[in-house]
Amino acid sequence: MRRILQKLNAIHRERMTTAALANPEMKEHYAKRASDGNDMFRMLNEGMDGLSHQFDPAPLQEVMVSADFTYTIQEFVQRLALEGYKMMEFDWTPLVKPDTVPNYLQVYRYQHRGSLDDLELVGEKERPRAGSKGETKRTNQVWRWEKEYDFSHELLVNDDLGYFKDQAMLMGDSARRTLAKYVSRFYTNAVSIARLVALGALYSQNGRLTTARVSEARMAFGQRVDDRGNPMEVEAVYLVYHRGLHDTVMQILQSTQVAELATNAKNVVNFIPIKDPYMTGTAPNLPWYMFADYKRSNVIPFILGRRQGMPGPMILRRRSDIESVTSMLGSGSPVDPIMGDFETGNIVLKVSDVWGTYVDGTEGNLFDYRGAYYSSGTAP
Repeated sequence: MRRILQKLNAIHRERMTTAALANPEMKEHYAKRASDGNDMFRMLNEGMDGLSHQFDPAPLQEVMVSADFTYTIQEFVQRLALEGYKMMEFDWTPLVKPDTVPNYLQVYRYQHRGSLDDLELVGEKERPRAGSKGETKRTNQVWRWEKEYDFSHELLVNDDLGYFKDQAMLMGDSARRTLAKYVSRFYTNAVSIARLVALGALYSQNGRLTTARVSEARMAFGQRVDDRGNPMEVEAVYLVYHRGLHDTVMQILQSTQVAELATNAKNVVNFIPIKDPYMTGTAPNLPWYMFADYKRSNVIPFILGRRQGMPGPMILRRRSDIESVTSMLGSGSPVDPIMGDFETGNIVLKVSDVWGTYVDGTEGNLFDYRGAYYSSGTAP
């Protein structure tokens, strides 16, 4: 350390001498600065010997030791916050019809699921019978979904890596991921599956994903009827599949012929693929589904409700209960919430969202089962 001080003092004197030669009119000024610097370094040198001075009664101590250099090089300099795992995305929005509810109570939706009665032959002087229309009552309800995170004020101040700067974004991602899992359970829950299986061959099968079986599902949609038995204009648009079936899906879409048929017939099957990363299954028994597009046919497989005024997740921060007091007799002023609470200095964040759907003990989450088709993928 003494050698470092001597070297710094020599550099300082040399700089002052050079400046004085370049500016003769300020020679006395630079000479004084050189003298002051020399006195300062001398006092520092004496301070290392424990000699006291009026301006500083405490001796100067050398705090940097050899172990500190090892820490600096091996730990501090090379610290790095690694990126988190990249999560698989799930584009679920085309599968559900959005709905808005005013509060947390159940709201009712009446759905026309059957056409009006057919006309009947009426004899001379006979009166026609009264007609009827079919409406199905459905409910929708929303609930709060939240998670709280807290950390200390000291931890935030010491965060020289910027670890918390993306915390709000990560909390928003957590809310969106939770909602995606929630939508996935609309059709993967046991009650919804049991309802489709109970409806028979026009709504479910157990075959693995092939071009021919996708065609079977599309033909099943073509035979759907309403509550009056009249044929419906509804089409299988979206194929939702386990992520392990990705290659199979791409092969079906890109093949010009149907490989499963001996005649090698032309492949006319088409659909919009949606990979569900939250669907469970063990290869080769991987499930797949087909759903209608509610915008094309008004057949609504699922519905997602949101409370009015809550279109997306909110990041909330607890206000600090600390006040800055400049005088014991004067009033205090609020401080930034980053100071945390009065007792511990904790800083508390919360992510909050509100959503819900239709829930029924026999239908599961199927708002309209006519828009869905299921295969367990267990049969070769």
